[in-house]
Amino acid sequence: MDQPLAFIGSSQPMGFFALIIIGGLAGWIAGMILGSRHWIFTNILIGVAGSYVGSELAQMANFGLRNSLDHFLAALVGSIIVLWIWRALHPAGVPPQNRF
Repeated sequence: MDQPLAFIGSSQPMGFFALIIIGGLAGWIAGMILGSRHWIFTNILIGVAGSYVGSELAQMANFGLRNSLDHFLAALVGSIIVLWIWRALHPAGVPPQNRF
């Protein structure tokens, strides 16, 4: 039972530039869904972190990610989770405390 239950498509794993593009799009769309506005660099970081979270969740659910659409959907779901957790830990309107 080591093999994933589902594979969609048959492409190779994503490359670095594909990860940046898919991560940026996923981070931007996740921000639009949750109503958060960020700069492009932040969207890419959120999307890359979301891609990791989404691919780990897919692996835990025993689904294989084989093409760009699968990776994008996993990154989008993961990005939404990452943004939701970030917003729960850092509520809007609460000023950061001065540490000095």
